Amino acid sequence: MSDYDAIVIGGGPAGTTSATLLAEKGHRVLLLEKAKFPRYHVGESLMPFCYFSLERLGVAERMDEIGYQQKKSVQFATTDGRISAPFYFFQHFDHPAATTWQVEREHFDLMLLDNARSKGVEVRENTAALDFLKDGERVIGVRARTHDEDPFEVRAPITLDCTGRDALFQRKHGWRKRDPMLNKISIWTLFKDAKRDPGLDEGATTIAYLPGGGWFWNIPLRDGIVSSGIVAERDYLYRKGETRDPAEIYAREIENNAWVKDHLSQGEQFGEYWIAGEYSYRAEHCATDGLLLVGDAFAFLDPVFSSGVFLALKSGEMAADATHAALEKGNTSASVFAKYGEDLCGHIETMRKIVYAFYDPEFSFGKLIRAHPNLRPKLTDLLIGNVEDVDFTDLLKAMSEIAELPEPLTHGQPAATV
Repeated sequence: MSDYDAIVIGGGPAGTTSATLLAEKGHRVLLLEKAKFPRYHVGESLMPFCYFSLERLGVAERMDEIGYQQKKSVQFATTDGRISAPFYFFQHFDHPAATTWQVEREHFDLMLLDNARSKGVEVRENTAALDFLKDGERVIGVRARTHDEDPFEVRAPITLDCTGRDALFQRKHGWRKRDPMLNKISIWTLFKDAKRDPGLDEGATTIAYLPGGGWFWNIPLRDGIVSSGIVAERDYLYRKGETRDPAEIYAREIENNAWVKDHLSQGEQFGEYWIAGEYSYRAEHCATDGLLLVGDAFAFLDPVFSSGVFLALKSGEMAADATHAALEKGNTSASVFAKYGEDLCGHIETMRKIVYAFYDPEFSFGKLIRAHPNLRPKLTDLLIGNVEDVDFTDLLKAMSEIAELPEPLTHGQPAATV
């Protein structure tokens, strides 16, 4: 007996995308979200190709109506304050998607959750999934609890784990495998009325370098707010015998980039300092019988190119399509999600290579483009999230001449089941 066709755990972009698209296909979908929205979340900068997922969800036109800060480019700042030529998306891509957005995730995620409700998804907030119901090794549903009420059980032929970095199934089954090289720490906070660049560059994401391979992000939001974060090695941020206070570390590092110092000196920090560490991982498997991992619940790469929300939305689409096909065939065994795992891992691997190149001390985008000016369009394709329609073989080969690129990870396919 099944209560629903699909259970989705998690109300972030991956969960709401999967749930909405499944409901639009006529499936009975239950979405469980442990928090009450709106709630704060980091990850404010959208890649241009997020547009196509948002368009499919029916919310793309609402983004400008809401008034999110428009983002037209990405730029890079050296430690002495010199800015690269911005990667203007519209110079490469003549499409409405060439203008994307910087969003407050508490508002953006609530919009997506409300959209799921409007499309027929049954949404239960303040409801935490506690564990997975199983028949042998097959997942057949979820045990959950709302507030302090008694736990309850719900069943479905397929459960989609979209629990973000909490990664419920990964954690309970020991599936998390950390990336062997991307062991970074992030500290971030918010500023009010910091300096903004003029004109087209007002909403640009700026990646500002720090000594030793670290970097700042600078993401302008609405209402004079800037999201500012540091990503670096643990030993760089937490130096032996020095402060471990995040505010003091932040003040110290602002002095190490002239562009950041200039822009933040005019602003006022407010709110808390958040910290996250060693967040680059991929699950050993993307699926088992009756269960599929989506978004950050499957993998998270690195914050440097703002791929988190993009991969959440993209994997949400892919998961919905794969799940719909499985439900239509009456088969939700792990093996039917092999193509989902192959395609998603392929997208992640392409982006993973450019992340590794970014952290290689011998690499710079300027060096790459000077040596191969003809490859700038493909580099821009990668930076905007056009990972399906472009053959990046020549770009990756050129990058490998400068930086040491990783071999593909072998894990991430469905679990072998009987």
